[in-house]
Amino acid sequence: MFSKILIANRGEIAVRIIKTCRRMGIKTVQVYSEADAGSLAVEMADEAVLIGPAPAAQSYLLADKIVEAVRATGAEAVHPGFGFLSENAGFARRLRDEGIAFIGPNPEAIEAMGDKISSKKL
Repeated sequence: MFSKILIANRGEIAVRIIKTCRRMGIKTVQVYSEADAGSLAVEMADEAVLIGPAPAAQSYLLADKIVEAVRATGAEAVHPGFGFLSENAGFARRLRDEGIAFIGPNPEAIEAMGDKISSKKL
């Protein structure tokens, strides 16, 4: 089990992840954009890291910012929630290559889900 995870999402999904982690005794790191600075998830998390301005393309969707936050906080894994980077095989692969756990499907499964022909073969 992990002792600390980083949540790479926002809003209600992040709050739910934080609540579950608390029940499991896992510390949480919440990344956030400038627009989410006062959010419940930021308030609830054990740690919070600002990753950029409000547009998701300048914050939540930047793998470099997420990896920097993982390294800075000592998180062992990333929970992507849904949307944003949760279905990005390249992101999952990068985390794996850098020794950071991705709480979700492996990159190959993500690629298969995105490829309708391959997913039918599975």
